[in-house]
Amino acid sequence: MTKERIVVLDFGGQYNQLIARRVRDEGVYAEVYSSDIGLDKLREMKPKGIIFTGGPQSVYKEESQHIDPAVFDMGIPIFGFCYGAQLIAYELGGRVETAPVSEYGKTDVTVDTASVLFREVSPITKTWMSHTDYIAEAPAGFTVTARTPNCPVAAMENPEKQIYAVQFHPEVQHTAEGRQMLHAFLYDVCHCSGDWKMDSFVEDQIRAIRERVGDGRVLLALSGGVDSSVAATLMAKAIGRQLTCVFVDHGLLRKNEGDEVEAIFGPNGSYELNFIRVNAGEEYFEKLRGVSEPEQKRRIIGEQFIRIFEREAKKIGAVDFLCQGTIYADVVESGLGKGAVIKSHHNVGGLPKNIEFKEIIEPLRLLFKDEVRRVGLELGLPDYLVFRQPFPGPGLGVRIIGEVTPEKVRIVQDADFIYREEIARAGLDRRISQYFAALTNMRSVGVMGDFRTYDYAVALRAVETDDFMTAETSDIPFELLQRVMNRIVNEVKGVNRVFYDLTSKPPGTIELE
Repeated sequence: MTKERIVVLDFGGQYNQLIARRVRDEGVYAEVYSSDIGLDKLREMKPKGIIFTGGPQSVYKEESQHIDPAVFDMGIPIFGFCYGAQLIAYELGGRVETAPVSEYGKTDVTVDTASVLFREVSPITKTWMSHTDYIAEAPAGFTVTARTPNCPVAAMENPEKQIYAVQFHPEVQHTAEGRQMLHAFLYDVCHCSGDWKMDSFVEDQIRAIRERVGDGRVLLALSGGVDSSVAATLMAKAIGRQLTCVFVDHGLLRKNEGDEVEAIFGPNGSYELNFIRVNAGEEYFEKLRGVSEPEQKRRIIGEQFIRIFEREAKKIGAVDFLCQGTIYADVVESGLGKGAVIKSHHNVGGLPKNIEFKEIIEPLRLLFKDEVRRVGLELGLPDYLVFRQPFPGPGLGVRIIGEVTPEKVRIVQDADFIYREEIARAGLDRRISQYFAALTNMRSVGVMGDFRTYDYAVALRAVETDDFMTAETSDIPFELLQRVMNRIVNEVKGVNRVFYDLTSKPPGTIELE
C-alpha cells in the first residue's frame, strides 16, 4: 500500500489507535498490532519505526505484557509511551517501581532541548501524565532528557540504539507540544519521507480490489451513511457492475431516510450502481420484541442483517464477496485486539459465524472517520453526502434504551428530526461532529395544559472530535437547547422531558448503547 510504515505495538492502553491516527496526521502510514506479533512478522513488514503504547499493567508483575528483548537489537528506531517507556527501562536493566506520588492529568515537564525529540519544544512543556509506576532509574547507556518534581525519568533516550521513551502521552491533545515530539521521531530519527496521502490510498485500494475480486461478484451493504457510501463508490470505481448494493431498510432509520437513500443511489440517482432496496422493518421488530439488553439487540440486528444479505444473494445468483463500510473505530471498539470489548458492531464483532460468502471485503477498515471523509472527497462525492451525520449500523435500535417498538422508533425519529433541523438552522451542523436524539427508558410525570402526563424523556447528544476515538461534549447555546426542547415537547407525542448529555468519551461512548 505504501513504501513506509510505522508499527504501533498495542500493550492495552486506551489511546493506542489514537497514536496511529497522530502518525498519519504527520503524513506517515501507521498500523496497530498486538504486542505479541513476533519478531519475524516485524522483520517482514520492514517498518521505519516502532512505537510501544501505554497499558494498564505494571511491568514488574508476572501477568504483565512483555516483548522479546531482541527487538531492541533489530536496528529499528523505537519510541515508548508511558507503559511502553517503563517496559523499555525494565527490559534493558533499569528500575521500575511504584511511584511515591502518582501523576495524572496535565503536568509541567522540564525537558532537555538538546534531545532530538525536544529541539522544537519549550524548556518547560505541558504534558498529559497517567501513571502510578515510574522509572526510578534509567538503564545503562540511556540519558535522562526530561523530569518532573515527582518523576525523575519523565523521558530518556539512547541515540546510538535509536531508542526513545517518554513517561507521558504525546499523542493526546492535552500534551501541548506532543505533535512536535512525534514529528521529530518520525522525520529526524526514523527519516520518514511522508508518503501517506489520500490520493495514493485511493489508487492503491482500487488496484488491490481489482486484483482480489478478479471477475467475481460483490454484494455491498449500503446504508446511505458516510462509510458505506464511500465504500460503495470506491468499489464501483474498481469493479463497476460486478457490484450489487443492497440497502436494508430495517425500520430503524432516521425520519425519511429510506426514501432519501433510494433517491441518491437508486435507479434514478446519480451513481452507476446495481441497487436493491429491502424493506425489512416488520422482520426486525419481530426479532427485537421483548429484547432490552444492548449487546443482544446489536447481535440480533447484525445477524438478521447478514441473513437478509444471504437471502438477497441467492436471488441474484452466485456472489463471491460481501463488502462492508467497516472503519477503524468499529474494529477498535469491538475489541478485536488486546483491549476490552466496548461494544460489538454489526459489521465487526456482531457477525455470525456461518456466512454464505467466500470472503468479506472491508476497504475502509484501516481508516478513521475523518480519513473516510477525505477519501469521499477524493472520489468526487458531494459535500452533503461526505459530511452526512454518522449513523450506527444498528440504527435507532441503539438509540432507544430498552425494548425497541414501532412507537418508540416514531418518537425518536420525530425528536431527532427536530433536533437536526434546529442545529442546521443555527449553522452548527458542520461544527458539531455528531449530534442526535435518543430515547431513554425513563417515564415521568408532567403537566401539559390542564392534564397530567406520564411520558418518555428524550436525551440530546452532541460531541466534537476529529477521530471519534475521543470526544468532548459540544457547547451548544442554551437558547438553542431551549428551542429544541420546546419543539420536541410540543410536537412529539409521548415526550414530556428533554435532557442534554454532557458526558465526554471516555468515560462514555458517543452512542448511548
